[in-house]
This record gives sequence, structure tokens and C-alpha cells, in this order.
Amino acid sequence: MEPLTVRIPTAVKLTGIGRSRLYELIASGDLEIVKIGSMTLIPVSSLRALIGRARGNETRHDPR
Repeated sequence: MEPLTVRIPTAVKLTGIGRSRLYELIASGDLEIVKIGSMTLIPVSSLRALIGRARGNETRHDPR
């Protein structure tokens, strides 16, 4: 069963996106978070959507 959310270090490992860049994406609203107490969780669905949008942008900007 896939987790619903992951913590920041796990999101970094899963995506290859650096920690600072993840925080920039959170601040810009491009990546959704869930706060539970002091814990910051990122919904896996939000990570998938981010990667999907990035893949769509690659296709549109492909100079081939």
C-alpha cells in the first residue's frame, strides 16, 4: 500500500529535488503540504502532480 503522505527527507529521496527547492515549491504554492503539529507532510498525490506538470512542460518545450 502506498503512503498518503511523506516527510520532506523522503520527498527529496523520491524525487531527486533538493531540500531547498522543495521548500521553494511549497512557498510558491506549487507543492501542497499538510501540517500536523510541527510535522510537515507532503501528499504523494501532490508530488505526482508536480512531476506530471514538469513532464508536460518538457514535452511542450522539446525543440525536436
